[in-house]
Amino acid sequence: MSDTKQHIKLPEHSLEKKTTTLNLGPTHPSTHGVFQNVVELDGERVVSAEQTVGYIHRAFEKIAEHRPLYQITPLTDRLNYCSSPINNMGWHICCERLLKVKTPKRVDYLRIIIMELARISDHLICNSIVGVDSGAYTGFLYVMQYRELIYEIYEEICGSRLTTNIGRIGGFERNFTNEAFAKLEKFIKEWPVVLEEFENLFNRNRIFMDRTIDVGPISAERALNYGFTGPNLRAAGVDYDVRIHNPYSSYEDFDFTVPVGTTGDCYDRFLVRNQEMWQSLKLIKDAYQKVQEFKGKDAEVFHADVPEYYLPDKKDVYTKMEALIYHFKIVMGEIEMPAGEIYSPVEGANGELGFYLISDGGRAPYRLHFRRPCFIYYQAYSELTKGGMLSDAIITMSSLNLIAGEMDA
Repeated sequence: MSDTKQHIKLPEHSLEKKTTTLNLGPTHPSTHGVFQNVVELDGERVVSAEQTVGYIHRAFEKIAEHRPLYQITPLTDRLNYCSSPINNMGWHICCERLLKVKTPKRVDYLRIIIMELARISDHLICNSIVGVDSGAYTGFLYVMQYRELIYEIYEEICGSRLTTNIGRIGGFERNFTNEAFAKLEKFIKEWPVVLEEFENLFNRNRIFMDRTIDVGPISAERALNYGFTGPNLRAAGVDYDVRIHNPYSSYEDFDFTVPVGTTGDCYDRFLVRNQEMWQSLKLIKDAYQKVQEFKGKDAEVFHADVPEYYLPDKKDVYTKMEALIYHFKIVMGEIEMPAGEIYSPVEGANGELGFYLISDGGRAPYRLHFRRPCFIYYQAYSELTKGGMLSDAIITMSSLNLIAGEMDA
């Protein structure tokens, strides 16, 4: 028997390095919505990623051009549906700036309470999902109880929970009930203990830190070049916040801190959102204290005097001709708005949520554009994930807090 080993020469083409193309979405549980990433992989390392949006394009901006102002509010609910009250209030504030409506202080403070509750709701969803994507499910289950409590507060105020359609141009549909304030007090009392325990589960957790530190980082310069705003920009070290730099709804009456990170990675984004929840809680406490200081008739004020855009009480519709006329004109969409052009931003939970409205004096906007922060963040996804692991691509997506409803308008 011969000891000679027969060596087989492999074809040249079989020695070439090959990559794998993976469709991450649109029907994948880790994409948190309906959008697609075409990822090129070398093993488990991301070589490139190409984003695709458009799966839920609903033509909101075009629909809005055929609707009176007060019928556009439900469209804004479907943008970032994790914090829809901020969308609603942002739209109302845009309309009020066009119409030159001055809202009472009590309305401003009530709005701050609702918007900061929505911010907490959004951040707790985002950060708990980041935990889930790193393999930790407990935090998610724990904080969801308090998202439920926030939704119960919404329900007491407007009857809705997720897509709230909360508030009206000039204020709210009705005054807050005692039950709403009781639930708010319960949240203010219990949430600090829960948030502190949530932080204890993650902030110094070695597994979580290994999964998030130096993952999906972005510099301040690159973040600004992409048009980042909100927590993702602040995590990169830029302290821009619309509530400070362009105050609205009497935010200038309050003292609060803007948390800022340094590296812009997943860990910094997580920490910034946690700190923002503490600041939101402080704002809610302070605003609620100011609301309690109103006495007598002032304590019953919940909207501005804008009869052209605010439905009158039903009893007045049945007994007063003027109220009947306003009711008819509002319901039938027969009120013309002043001509003008305005850009109105608010600090959404994901960043600067802006409304660019052009009116030619008709009954509906001539043009309306929604500045959706998630759509802008998503442009950077390829850069943030390139060179990282596939598992890092998932957690980076979560920490950016990409909401499919804001991808397409």
